[in-house]
Parts: sequence; structure tokens; C-alpha cells
Amino acid sequence: MFYGLRALWSQSFRLPTPSLTEKNLPDQAGKVYIITGSNTGVGYQVASILYAHNAKVYIAARTESKALAAIDSIKEQHPKSQGRLEYLSLDLSDLSTIKASAEDFLSREDKLHWLDNNAGVMIPPLGSKGSQGMDLTYQTNILGPFLFTKLLLPILKRTAEGEPKGTVRVSWAGSLAVDLQSPKGGVRWKKGADGKETLDDGNSNPFTYGVSKAANYFFATEFGKRFGEKDGVLHNAYNPGNLASDLQRHMDDQYPSWARRFLHFLLYPVVFGAYTEIYAGLSPDLTLEKDQGAYIIPWGRKGSVRPDLVAEAKKENGEAKKLVDWCEEVTKEFA
Repeated sequence: MFYGLRALWSQSFRLPTPSLTEKNLPDQAGKVYIITGSNTGVGYQVASILYAHNAKVYIAARTESKALAAIDSIKEQHPKSQGRLEYLSLDLSDLSTIKASAEDFLSREDKLHWLDNNAGVMIPPLGSKGSQGMDLTYQTNILGPFLFTKLLLPILKRTAEGEPKGTVRVSWAGSLAVDLQSPKGGVRWKKGADGKETLDDGNSNPFTYGVSKAANYFFATEFGKRFGEKDGVLHNAYNPGNLASDLQRHMDDQYPSWARRFLHFLLYPVVFGAYTEIYAGLSPDLTLEKDQGAYIIPWGRKGSVRPDLVAEAKKENGEAKKLVDWCEEVTKEFA
């Protein structure tokens, strides 16, 4: 409880000035980025800043019309940009489509400098399911990004071979919920219909969203250990901050009015979340030697998560390893 309150305070109030913004970001010409969920919210702001600095940015999203509208809007804001914006179809809630999305990108590019797993759902309508029948939050926030990233590891490795050390990165979206809404150890398990352990789904687990965000912290640490060090790719996770985005659009259905009022008191403009994410993806402060699996907090600085989660990430057979092994098993037929 004490650590959670400390995290709430340090990541919500009296926050320092962002160190990397559109005002001091270097030219990004020649760089290729994928920002998932960038048709709206924080991802949109990230894509806009990168494009303004001449990067080639893939707007990875489920709905083509919304993505194309976002592309038109960003181009209108930055008419002098020499960058490019491309739509990449990506539905993280349907595992059967993700390989085709990765292959589409690979057919169009031979480099990828940063994969920002920004997309996610928060508080969807009760009972929402992904296309494979699992809780929508787990499919969209855990399994989808896991599979998409695994399929892009080869191009990330190849890109890293020709770039300055530690500059090719994968970032995973955490949240203050990592500290405040995940159970001890980060995840909860149950026996599935086949008798094997599986993630406890949203019907019985009040920590579903927190679990999905803790999972992304575990991905950063475990991918860093398994792939990052040998591939030369830096994996990290971030809490973008408490932001006034459309992630809260279903809150009225599930939270009392006092809770909604308290949350809105904590919210900041979404562009500040973009500063956090851009720091995770581009800041020279982060190095391959010291910051593999790092956790970035608002508005772009190194932080940490609860001690029990750090311990599980460090264990040889902790919850981080168990989660990644489970994701490997669940997604192998779609890889």
C-alpha cells in the first residue's frame, strides 16, 4: 500500500519538465517507426511529433478510415515535413490477423528503429471478448502486442546491426495500474478447461487491467533478457502518465461518480504522454548496458515498479518467465 501511494504521488504530482519534446528532438530523417494505436490519443501525438521531424511513421490501427483521417490531420498540421505517414492494418484483438500485419510491414520496409506498443484498451464494456474468445483486455494488451513484437524481432535485430548501440528499441505500454491495480506478483492464474494453468480472466479477476499492464513490464524485462542483449535491441516499458484520452470512454458505465471525478482531477493533456513515450524510444540517456528492461515514468525519466514485481522479473523462474512461456504456447499456432 505504501509503495502504491508513493508511486501515485511521484507519477502524478509535481512532475518535472519533460526533457525531450518537439522543441529539442533531433531530425528523424531516415528513421522508421511503428506506433500502434496511433490514430488517436497519445499514439497520435507521438506520430505527429515524429512526422514533424521528418520520420517515416506507420500508423498501426484496426480501423482504416480512422487511421487515414489521422494521417490527413497530421499532414495538415505539418505541411513542411519531409517525412512519411503510412497506414498499417493491425487488430491486436484478433491473433489470426497479426502475422499478416507483420508480413505487410516486412514487405514494405527493411528497417525498423522503434516499435512503440502504445495501443491498448482500458475498462471495455463488461464481458468483452477478443476474436479467440479470451478477455478483450488480455488479447489486446497482452497477447496481441506479444505476438506482433515476436514477428518483428528479426527486422529489429537487422536494423540494430547498422545503428548506434542501444538506439533500436521496443517499448511496452505500462500504466500507474502496474503499481496500483495488479495483484502481488503481477499476475493471477487459474486452471483452464484442459487442466493447464492459464491467466485468470476478467470474469473472476478484478485486477484484469492491472495484470495486463504488469504483463507489459514483464515483457520489457523478459524480452530484454531473451532477445535484447543478443540482438542489440533495447526493450523498456513506460507509464505514459494520467492522461485525458479516450481510454476512459467506458468509465461512466462501471465507476461511481466520485471515482470519475477523482480520476479527472489527476488527468493531464495527452501530449505529455507522448513526451514520456518519445523519451523511452529516443532518449540518448538510455543505454543498452544499463537500461535493458527499464521502466520510464512521466514525463520521461527513469523510475521503477513495486518491489514484488521487480523480484519476479529478476527470478530465473519468476512470473515474468512464466507469462512469456504461456504467451508462446497460446500464440504459437498464429506465428
